[in-house]
Amino acid sequence: MKKIILFVFVTLFCCSGYSQVQTTEKKMTRQERKEAQKAMEQALFEEARQAIENKTFTLEADRVIFKRGRNAFVSSNTNFVMVNGDKASVQVAFNIPASGPNGLGGVTVDGNVSGYTIKTDKKGTVYLTMSVMGVGISAQVSITLPHGSNNATVDIRPNFNSNRLTLAGELLPLDKSNVFKGRSF
Repeated sequence: MKKIILFVFVTLFCCSGYSQVQTTEKKMTRQERKEAQKAMEQALFEEARQAIENKTFTLEADRVIFKRGRNAFVSSNTNFVMVNGDKASVQVAFNIPASGPNGLGGVTVDGNVSGYTIKTDKKGTVYLTMSVMGVGISAQVSITLPHGSNNATVDIRPNFNSNRLTLAGELLPLDKSNVFKGRSF
């Protein structure tokens, strides 16, 4: 009888030690996951910052914010701002039944980039301002890329009216973007 009781106590002691080791491993893996996530976000930020400096990027927007603050969630492959050297394209395509001028339910405009200036604040946030001039667009475009993430916002302010539009989404290098461009004018 003493051997059975001793065996039960030894088994319980071993099981409690094993469960403590497992909880320590879970805490370590959570911490490691947080560190890995932070490192990945920092790498995406650096990649986006480098794309801005090279003038080869696309901001794929998954959300549109209108003039008075109303939001609309949209498809990121048909709503974007793209810069390739001295050329820029701005496309918005809402999920509506009408085809719109670009065939996707919105508008696509191409233009030339001028006044391309990049500034970085003390916290590491990158601010890009530029003018886009073309047949279908004349606007000031401002992009804000917060430090540590590739999620950015772009504010589009047309020069001829007050229909300001803000897009929010991921800023990616041009070779990693996946967008579908409609007919432009």
